[in-house]
Amino acid sequence: MRMRHRPLRALVADRHGLALIEFALVLPVLLTLVFYGIEIANFTLARQRVSQLALQVADNASRIGVQEVLRNRPITERQINDLFTGGALQGGSLDMRNKGRIILSGLTVNSSGGQWIQWQRCFGGMAFASNYGTEGTGANGSAFKGMGPSTAKVTASATGPVVFAELAVAYTPIISTTWAPATTISEIASFAVRDDRDTSGSGIRNDENAPVSRCK
Repeated sequence: MRMRHRPLRALVADRHGLALIEFALVLPVLLTLVFYGIEIANFTLARQRVSQLALQVADNASRIGVQEVLRNRPITERQINDLFTGGALQGGSLDMRNKGRIILSGLTVNSSGGQWIQWQRCFGGMAFASNYGTEGTGANGSAFKGMGPSTAKVTASATGPVVFAELAVAYTPIISTTWAPATTISEIASFAVRDDRDTSGSGIRNDENAPVSRCK
């Protein structure tokens, strides 16, 4: 009987391969944390790029206009199209033309002193609608309070309009969107128009019969 129990006791006391077994048990958790960390870092960098691009688009839109001496500077459809092309080039690998969406709005004051989205233009193949209003919103009255989150509304003043940019892009993961916080990254930015701008009529001139980048 003693001879029979010796192999069993030896097996229980044997510690060979223990580290390998422990590593095999921990490996799935370790890989999960590594993959999650990599995806979160990539998502954060992509979101920062979208945020910077939104600022650039809004800033550039606040500067465009036709230089005229005797009246305020109007903007044109061609200038907006060029602005979108520049935004796509600046976006680079974000691929704003196919995977993204740029929504540019001209926010001004209506005849009643309320906020009014006088015009809105869009670029990019992504199906993404504005979260803050469409062209014509607020044309009458003062019910519309401006664009942006409810806690941080952007408003135009009687002395000058504001350009409001919304950008969205489909997130391209390194590993899988399963590890990412979201499959779509969206950011907003706004700038007050830098010069006196002509907001008469539609707010945009098209003497050159350029294609109109309407939001569909």
